[in-house]
Amino acid sequence: MTVITFLGAGSVVFTRELLADLLNFDELRGVTLSLHDIDTERLETAEAIARRTAEQLGATPEIRTSLDRRRALEGSTYVINAIQVGMHAATVRDFEIPAKYGLRQTIGDTLGVGGIFRALRTFPVLEGIARDMQEICPDAWLLNYTNPMAMNIGYLAAVAPELKAVGLCHSVFWTVHDLCELIGVPLDEVDYSAAGVNHQAWLYRWEHRGENLYPKLDALLESDDDLKRRVRMDMYKRLGYFPTETSEHSSEYVPWYLHNDAEVERLRIPVGDYLRISQGNLDEYAQVRGDVLAGKPLDLHREATEYAPQVIHSMETGEIRRIHANVANRGLISNLPENYAVEVPCVVDRLGVRPERVGALPAQCAAVNRPFVSVGELTVRAAIEGDPAKVRQAAMVDPNTAATLTLDQIWELCDELTVAHGDLIPTALR
Repeated sequence: MTVITFLGAGSVVFTRELLADLLNFDELRGVTLSLHDIDTERLETAEAIARRTAEQLGATPEIRTSLDRRRALEGSTYVINAIQVGMHAATVRDFEIPAKYGLRQTIGDTLGVGGIFRALRTFPVLEGIARDMQEICPDAWLLNYTNPMAMNIGYLAAVAPELKAVGLCHSVFWTVHDLCELIGVPLDEVDYSAAGVNHQAWLYRWEHRGENLYPKLDALLESDDDLKRRVRMDMYKRLGYFPTETSEHSSEYVPWYLHNDAEVERLRIPVGDYLRISQGNLDEYAQVRGDVLAGKPLDLHREATEYAPQVIHSMETGEIRRIHANVANRGLISNLPENYAVEVPCVVDRLGVRPERVGALPAQCAAVNRPFVSVGELTVRAAIEGDPAKVRQAAMVDPNTAATLTLDQIWELCDELTVAHGDLIPTALR
């Protein structure tokens, strides 16, 4: 029996999309869905969505729910992790407190002080999940969606190296999808590979029937001044390879843009954008909950792009797929640090997720990745060693933070965020 467990099932919009993709596969229409959340109302909403989704698709899964994580994990074959520790209130603190110091962020879930403190809130729960899985379902795969992706996978590689954990993110797919649309080439005719770290990987091959597509993008950029006013386009022109996350994300991983008013204006960077997105998620949750309780049908017609359903289908059926995923760097990228998380092409089939060795990234791309990795490595070490100084050191070496604040300001900011997050931060780091 295939048991798919959702941790953080109360992230109902995301859960709805994953469920629709899963139950659209003929081979997965009778699986067991185990839903877990720590919030009773959200768990009830997730269950209602699961049952409505199954009904609309004519699928017959067994659906069970539990507020107890260990019970939810019983018999699990796959565990999908989509938790957010601290929810919207913690996100607001991660933006409003740095803003008082003059530190700009856009998304704040991957790097910078926002990413550091989100990681510190998440690590204790991740360690508990890993411990429970190793005891209750040791053969299960952990499919992680929770950010900060690289820090979370790096942390799991350090504290639970035996766990079959892989981080899934659609940023590479959507980057290629949008670039192909931009230059007018069908996505299904394109071959591509990317590698680096999550949200800052690099599209190092992008071809249509053997033809390199970068010259087409170059020609378009030359003729379109408006297109040049995007962070990723600016980075691509200067580095020679396209980064695989949005311009909003990309702007806060480097020291070049957010501290400068003119660059924020030139490249139209939406400072603080994730506060709007996070509030929008709450509004969408309320709407979806209202719709499902009112008996309205769910909108299940969408392009299936999430990796978890595809990964599960390939492992269950043996259908071979090639995706991009996040795993520990064990000889995969030679010019990035060993054991920290990297994003690389992977083959998926009944044998699981098998990463491809990339070798060396282009030197300039690896050089941009290394500060990104350093922030994550120090954050992971801070948590494992219970060392508050390493939290501050992680913020010190963060490119955007270092370009904006003095060292005293960085330490004061970390002190204030630590107090503000209270019990969500591990005791040793307070």
